[in-house]
Amino acid sequence: QVQLVESGGGLVQAGGSLTLSCSASGSIFSIYAMAWYRQAPGNQRELVAVVTSGGITNYADSVKGRFTVSRDNAKNMVDLQMNSMKPEDTAVYYCNSNTGILRWGQGTQVTVSS
Repeated sequence: QVQLVESGGGLVQAGGSLTLSCSASGSIFSIYAMAWYRQAPGNQRELVAVVTSGGITNYADSVKGRFTVSRDNAKNMVDLQMNSMKPEDTAVYYCNSNTGILRWGQGTQVTVSS
């Protein structure tokens, strides 16, 4: 069973940057297309960015051009570089497979102040 641990969240001013990291245990990590999700208070969890095992990426329209997802299969890591951040990016961020089939981690809180 793959276990996921997210880190790197924090408080940042609008226009600032943060990089989130997701560490995954388990040797089968590399077969999954991985994704970052976020959930703001009162909202449903939404998919933010996807990276396939081969490195092909896709993004939600709300973050396109500002966020960059990447992965290192050798290190079982998935990162999310977030630039030009906006208050509406405030949420708890999670990583999981692109289908959400893995056990969810604790997430990491990101707060963007205006």
